[in-house]
Amino acid sequence: MATKGGLGGSGPDGRPEAIRRHCERSLTVLRREVIDLYQLHTVDPCVRSRSRSGPSSTSSERERFRMIGVSNVSVAELERARTVADIVSVQNRYSVGDRRSDDVMERCQRDGIAFLPWFPLGAGRLARAQEHERVADSHGASAAQVAIAWLLQRSPMMLPIPGTSSLMHLEENVAAAALRLSEGEVAHLTG
Repeated sequence: MATKGGLGGSGPDGRPEAIRRHCERSLTVLRREVIDLYQLHTVDPCVRSRSRSGPSSTSSERERFRMIGVSNVSVAELERARTVADIVSVQNRYSVGDRRSDDVMERCQRDGIAFLPWFPLGAGRLARAQEHERVADSHGASAAQVAIAWLLQRSPMMLPIPGTSSLMHLEENVAAAALRLSEGEVAHLTG
């Protein structure tokens, strides 16, 4: 079970007391004793860097969650967070069409940190892209599956979270894990 905290009514709220409150609320809402992965939504620029990683590693707080992740971070922010806690995941916006977090993904791959790209289909935009459709046609797959397959082949640390409200799209997204793109196709899509 994974969840996030660190957003207040007006934006980031990474104060330790706010993170503790968010974590306790998540435990209550999810009816859990322990959260497996607790992630900080985003860096709060108003909080000193020593506490920016979200939940601390104190033994009393570690009883409430097993692992810590961060979201929407740069490489420098990831490294600062790693000085405070053992970071096991990064959740940044990332897709074949939006690779601004390439450096973060590469750092995660190098250091064995899970990389969870959010918005990997660009709200369906990538699922309708012509270059994806051409590759998809050659595999008897959908363009969305090609976009997800590209992510999965990009790094062994990749765990895309495309999100859907449709069972049909969920099944399609899961089936993308079996799609193997050629090196040429990956290079073509990467541009």
